[in-house]
Amino acid sequence: MSEELKSPFQVQRPQAQQQSTGDVVKGDLSTILVGLGTMLDGTLTPLSKIVASTLDSLTVVAKQILDGINNSINENKGR
Repeated sequence: MSEELKSPFQVQRPQAQQQSTGDVVKGDLSTILVGLGTMLDGTLTPLSKIVASTLDSLTVVAKQILDGINNSINENKGR
């Protein structure tokens, strides 16, 4: 009976395709946002550690450069 009510233009999907569309992730907006936040947190935490480590290294290098410049200036004044 349901076959009779369908439009002739509707394409009947095979059974396998109908089951695969049921595998779509379902959830309300808050669940999706929590999942997205968790994914972003998992991605950004390692990146922030890399940035912090890089800035620490740059601070050490900048201090070494400034110490070298300071020593060079002091040696030139002593001449």
